[in-house]
Amino acid sequence: MDIDIKLLITFIIGFLIVAIAANQIAKVFQKIKFPLITGLIITGIIAGSSVLNFISPVAVKKLNFLNDIALAIIAFSAGSELYLNELRSRIKSIKWMVIGQLVITFVMSATVIFFIADQIPFMANLPATHKFGISILFATIFIARSPSSAIAVINEMRANGPFTKTVMGVTVVKDVLVIILFAISLSIAKALINDEATDFLFFIILFFELIASFGIGFLVGKILQLPFLTKMDKQLKGISIILIGYSVYLFSDYIRFKAFDVFQHEFILEPLLICIIGSFVLTNYSKHRIEFGKVLQEISPIIYIIFFTLTGASLSMQTLMSVFGIAVGFFFLRLITIFFGGIFGVFAAKDFKKYALIAWMPYLTQAGVALGLATIISNEFPVWGHEFETIVIAIIVINQLIGPPLFKWSLNYVKESHLRAKTSKFEGKQNAVIFGLENQAIALAKQLQKNNWGVRIIDTDKNYAHEIKDVEILELKNINYKNLKQLELEKAEAIILLLSDEDNYKIAELLYEKIGTKDVIVRLNNRDYFEKFHKLGALIIEPATAMVSLLDHFVRSPNAASLLLGMDEDQDTLDVEIRNKDIHGMRLRELRLPSDVLVLSVKRKGQLLVSHGYTRLRLGDIITLVGAGSSLEELKFKFDT
Repeated sequence: MDIDIKLLITFIIGFLIVAIAANQIAKVFQKIKFPLITGLIITGIIAGSSVLNFISPVAVKKLNFLNDIALAIIAFSAGSELYLNELRSRIKSIKWMVIGQLVITFVMSATVIFFIADQIPFMANLPATHKFGISILFATIFIARSPSSAIAVINEMRANGPFTKTVMGVTVVKDVLVIILFAISLSIAKALINDEATDFLFFIILFFELIASFGIGFLVGKILQLPFLTKMDKQLKGISIILIGYSVYLFSDYIRFKAFDVFQHEFILEPLLICIIGSFVLTNYSKHRIEFGKVLQEISPIIYIIFFTLTGASLSMQTLMSVFGIAVGFFFLRLITIFFGGIFGVFAAKDFKKYALIAWMPYLTQAGVALGLATIISNEFPVWGHEFETIVIAIIVINQLIGPPLFKWSLNYVKESHLRAKTSKFEGKQNAVIFGLENQAIALAKQLQKNNWGVRIIDTDKNYAHEIKDVEILELKNINYKNLKQLELEKAEAIILLLSDEDNYKIAELLYEKIGTKDVIVRLNNRDYFEKFHKLGALIIEPATAMVSLLDHFVRSPNAASLLLGMDEDQDTLDVEIRNKDIHGMRLRELRLPSDVLVLSVKRKGQLLVSHGYTRLRLGDIITLVGAGSSLEELKFKFDT
């Protein structure tokens, strides 16, 4: 075996051991309210040459291909979040906020950094053209945001609403545009710093580089779909995505060097842009976006651990401490520019004025994209790139500490978070009332309580002698409207009648004529009452027939019966009303549902539709979902306003 290969294998094994340790150490940082990436970077610094030297500078250079793989996955993840169908209602707000953030942040940041360059040690003695090139590179990275951090906060707060949708849209659109802007800024900076001509021909070549990157990105989007056309398992699909991403970097390097050999001029394809466009194409123009997102979720944590740990290992603790003061100043500069960009975006889009002073809060946090761009700059400009990257990393660490709490506060301020209320026992719960105190009633009450329902049982004849814990039991002496009204049945989503047919019918008739409860479920004892209950719109359960039907389903289709009845672990069903304007008009197949959730039915104006993938949803439709309880819980707020 070649010595270089042996050395590379040794470096990989050693680094993987450090990365595993970094993951565990980073979890300790999380417990003391530090972001995960901060723990990974600090662990990498300690393992690197500045402290323990477990990962030497030679090893960092040999392992640079891991950075390329990680950057490709980061770009794929950013592109997969740009799903146009979910952003339609906020296009205007997203457009103006993006313009405000891009133009104001970029121009103000670049201008200020250029004029204070003499105060920055590595820039102080450089020519003005070099200072300008570095200034626009800093300004470009200031624009970058972290989609993964934004998604994490939104999911944690169960947030949904116009403010949240604008934030998510701006975050992913900015990360697409910032990569385009980075490609332009990097080309200009290289020309200025390398004293190359920036004439008309330079911009013509730059234009064709971008066009070529877009075209190859579209092709990569088609290639990315190939693994999902096969029956290979999820792990192999993840490996395929990693190989496709790394191939983009290898191809870009090949074209760059080949063009220089032939034309004596580099033709630079932007691999980050190619990957983000490829992911965008798959997400919006194929049927594989859900599975693609699921695979990315599986592989991203491992990739991020490797990327952030390796980045930390490449840093010097001494350099980090020496530039920390500059990083704090740049943090406040970025905050101010984002603040003004937010105000511009709110007023230009004519959004709610209450958004104006908080519109900057969701955009502070940075992570993978910003760090990836800094890594590229460090590799392109070895003379001062290391100091540049270290400053950016220090800014990212500060942003990661301050950004998420501010984002959470802003979501609470605009009242778009949907955390479980703690002030009232039954607040946030659906309520059911069961008439008839017996074993089945108690079992049903317990089951509903497990699913966060508030339940009351109405006892009409005191025929149950045992004490029942945690179930509210009320007494009803006579069945009449006056007594029923005192029970406040209009607040119940469902009423279950388990009495005799005569008593059940009396209650159902009063509910129908006087109260109008949403769902009335009746246990039928005598078939003669079926038509009477049916005319009152009740849902009828005939025990004998139901048992035979259930057994029949289990015999003929046991898998379907288990699915529908929630027999699998953590299996549940959910009825949800469409109130989200972005969902209105979407086809069922366009919904981004978790892979473990299925749509069972669509009900419109009381009528069940014969639904299929091309059924268009309307506001007010009630869709029935079945799947894992945790996934269903996350979907509740997706369909809300």
